[in-house]
Amino acid sequence: MKKILITTDFSDNAWNAIFTALKIYTEVDCHFYLLHAYEPTPLNLMGSKSQQRLGVIYDSLSKHSIEELEEVLSYLKINHKNPKHQFTTLSKPGNLEDSVEAVLNENDIDILIMGTQGATGAKEIFLGSNTVKVLNLIKSIPILVVPTGFNFQSLKTLLFATDFSAPYKKNLFDSIIELTKIWNASIEVVHVAIEFNLNDHQEAHKEVLKERLSGFDIKFKNIPFQINTSKSIDTYTEDKDDSFLAILRHQHTFWEKVIGEAVVKKIAFHSKIPVLFLPQ
Repeated sequence: MKKILITTDFSDNAWNAIFTALKIYTEVDCHFYLLHAYEPTPLNLMGSKSQQRLGVIYDSLSKHSIEELEEVLSYLKINHKNPKHQFTTLSKPGNLEDSVEAVLNENDIDILIMGTQGATGAKEIFLGSNTVKVLNLIKSIPILVVPTGFNFQSLKTLLFATDFSAPYKKNLFDSIIELTKIWNASIEVVHVAIEFNLNDHQEAHKEVLKERLSGFDIKFKNIPFQINTSKSIDTYTEDKDDSFLAILRHQHTFWEKVIGEAVVKKIAFHSKIPVLFLPQ
């Protein structure tokens, strides 16, 4: 049975991530873990003069967290009657990234799914910071980030963005292959560059990629560089509502310029389609 962790703060975009996950894996036996992590905000802590006061705050947050998760579970039991799906709710004190890491270790999770709220300019500092922190910490499993307002209907194409500069580990493409099989989707390998002449190492890595994905409907597409890599990808994916974008998180390459916080702000925040961050 596939084990899927979904984080929630009970917002609309968190609900959208849940609904997207349920639709993606409609025909798959799944155990969904719904996680809410809570900790006092700086405003809560202002004027907190004692450990006792802090305990009261945590008790209140814990009660609210459990009640909200029970409402989510009740809704799903009434409105989502899929015998292939089962649910467990998890309420944890502390920050989200540490809570996620703990749940991964405790439950052998296969994939993490999160919603994120798009933002521009200075708002990026405040919105989606939890998504940034989780992506920076959790690198051992694939993470699917679902943009706010995305209405999942079908998956026809998985877009894998790469520059062929790093080797591809044997099991790197497992999540891509799984989604491709579930939805009978095609795979499109997109390469963003100013020039598309590959060196010997890139050619060798490309051949390995072909071998890893042999047997699937796979195409290669060169995307001209526009301002930066993320802008180039954004432009290319504008009209691809039935696609997911998959990207690597390897280091010391051209992609390093958009990996980490930058990739969240420039791709995850701004992407109109879900982004699958492959494990490192």
